[in-house]
Amino acid sequence: MIRHGLKKTVKFGIVAGAIGGTGLLLKHNDWEVSTIGVARFGRAALAAVRVVIDYKTSLYGLNPEDLPYKQIKSQVHTRSALRLREMCCKNGGAFIKVGQHLGSLEYLLPTEYIEVLKVLHDKAPESPLTELFKVVEEDLGKKIEELFTSFEPKPLGAASLAQVHKATLKDGRTVAVKIQHPKVKAHSFVDIKTMTFLVSAVAYIFPDFQYKWLAEETKRNLPLELDFLHEGKNCERIARVLKDFDFLKVPEIYWNLSSERVLTMEYCEGGKVDDRQYMKQHGIPVQEVTKKLGILYSEMIFVQGYVHCDPHPGNVLVNKKPHGVEIVLLDHGIYQSLTDEFRLNYCKLWMSLIKADVDGIKKYAEAMNAGHLSGLFACMLTARSWDSVTKGIDKSQVSESEADVIRQNAAQYIFEISDILNRIPRQMLLILKTNDVIRGIESSLKTPANAVSFINMSKCCTKAVARHRLKHCHSWFGRLKIVSGEQWQLFKINLYECYLWITSSKIFQLYSRCLAVS
Repeated sequence: MIRHGLKKTVKFGIVAGAIGGTGLLLKHNDWEVSTIGVARFGRAALAAVRVVIDYKTSLYGLNPEDLPYKQIKSQVHTRSALRLREMCCKNGGAFIKVGQHLGSLEYLLPTEYIEVLKVLHDKAPESPLTELFKVVEEDLGKKIEELFTSFEPKPLGAASLAQVHKATLKDGRTVAVKIQHPKVKAHSFVDIKTMTFLVSAVAYIFPDFQYKWLAEETKRNLPLELDFLHEGKNCERIARVLKDFDFLKVPEIYWNLSSERVLTMEYCEGGKVDDRQYMKQHGIPVQEVTKKLGILYSEMIFVQGYVHCDPHPGNVLVNKKPHGVEIVLLDHGIYQSLTDEFRLNYCKLWMSLIKADVDGIKKYAEAMNAGHLSGLFACMLTARSWDSVTKGIDKSQVSESEADVIRQNAAQYIFEISDILNRIPRQMLLILKTNDVIRGIESSLKTPANAVSFINMSKCCTKAVARHRLKHCHSWFGRLKIVSGEQWQLFKINLYECYLWITSSKIFQLYSRCLAVS
């Protein structure tokens, strides 16, 4: 009897403690129910269950080769993407971040998901100024009016994890202040655990669904993105690494006004990198912008092995300067460091792709663990059809019909694509996302990758391979041979670039027409 009474007392104590703890948590978060881990988990789990049931019931008994199957599957894709988007918007924070990541994986996911989820880039929440001021005061130990003479209430931009405001320091300098949403860090632990559990559960139900990489990447990158001091260090490091690129602008960090949740930096102006109208108004050559962006990212990926992995239009600005086009790189929260082995294999893979060397493509795709799906992996990297890859991706631009084929393949081979993403080195995942975001910018500017783009990539790949060989060469004759070989390769590339410039010039085209008439 006493033992039974003791059990009841203990149970009552646990329940009372849970209720009391939940009440304190709600009070701390202004009685917002969505801050409870159970509520957030439940919302995500419900969305996942509804998606699984929809796929299982809607496609049951249908022949994958029949037209009705494809039409119904497309409808299920759309419904599922809408459910996931709604859940991301309600849960906010890390969920919006992951949704934005998925929405940028064009040509890697079915079109329905891309079209629905890319809207999340414009759906980021805004925190009230009072809550943001509280974060600043907690972290910097002073009130806003003690730090700034003015602080604009309307944010310059709001993202899933933070928002940025323009302000003026006491000495008159204009700065941009990035402040983390108050509840994001508190939610992040539960959100990561929720994603890991749900992705594993869905993979158990659908063995072909292998998106564990998504949960793993979120678990690895989110804590780094939530540490703004880490972002400030990334910012200074990339400025040092790319100091020879006079067209690149990276904002200066004000460390005395920065913390893990507050980052104060130099205010930089400019138009978004995908704003063709802005460039037209300010006399900025669109082709020059995409060329310099390509040079910048080729250097980061192939030569330096240190890559800014969030180049969406809000994070890349352009300006007209006396020396030409200036590119401003913002938001340095996500960087990918590449190992020498990965970087060199990636260089050689791209050199094989540019040369249409099928054996080389297979060799280096397999070195990246793509296995028997090396052809599909090549198509994922280039966003081109296999037919274009084998003929040479520098020989022609993407036609509308080829783009349709690529989109259809993304839906048709979704399980094979998820298999590749789950097997390739984790370093490759953010590079794929970065490639797709840059392609999206090129698409908005109507300047798809052409022969000149691949020439710049070839130069960087040639330099990277030569530098690696020099590092491991200890004889003067061997070093001389490597340097001579590098210069010869670069000379041939420059010669080809000169040929392309001449043949594309108006004088040459006019001369060609005259010859044709005569």
